[in-house]
Amino acid sequence: MNSWAKDIARILIPHEELQRRVAELAAQISADYAERNPLLVCVLKGGFIFLADLTRALTVPHCVDFMAISSYGNATRSTGVVRILKDLDCDIVGRHVLIVEDIIDTGRTIAYLLENLRVRQPASLRVCTLLSKPARREIELHIDYVGFEIPNEFVIGYGLDYAENYRNLPFIGVLKPEVYQRGLQQASGAKASQG
Repeated sequence: MNSWAKDIARILIPHEELQRRVAELAAQISADYAERNPLLVCVLKGGFIFLADLTRALTVPHCVDFMAISSYGNATRSTGVVRILKDLDCDIVGRHVLIVEDIIDTGRTIAYLLENLRVRQPASLRVCTLLSKPARREIELHIDYVGFEIPNEFVIGYGLDYAENYRNLPFIGVLKPEVYQRGLQQASGAKASQG
């Protein structure tokens, strides 16, 4: 038995279904960006596996850059405070930019990122997310490409983590609540003992 199996409530999206949907998204993006040489901006860390599969499936020339944004820390819910940990290496003025995200839930992080990138004057700015949690949305957003809409559950795998673990799982799984509740209790206990 794999060491992570005891932590997974169930597999929400199996590997084969992920690969099929990524290929469909790549075909749509390739058609929409024909002769535009888009810049794919991957939001780290969660988006790196999705980006790797997506970029290999695209049939149009494109470039890749990365941003690291934090709004979670080791929590299971966004703190609402968004910080840029790593900015783009290239200038996006006049570029066709496609943000590649792992998951959009409240929408606060992506709204912040869109606002930040718009002022840099790209020719166009669109969003592609593997997962969307509409039940958690706090900000109205237009998402151009959505892989899957999922229920309001804490998911891991295929780049998504809990406390930096589980990113390597080849599927999207639902983490058992007792796993992150135990982690939250340990964290609050550590803070209390340090206080």
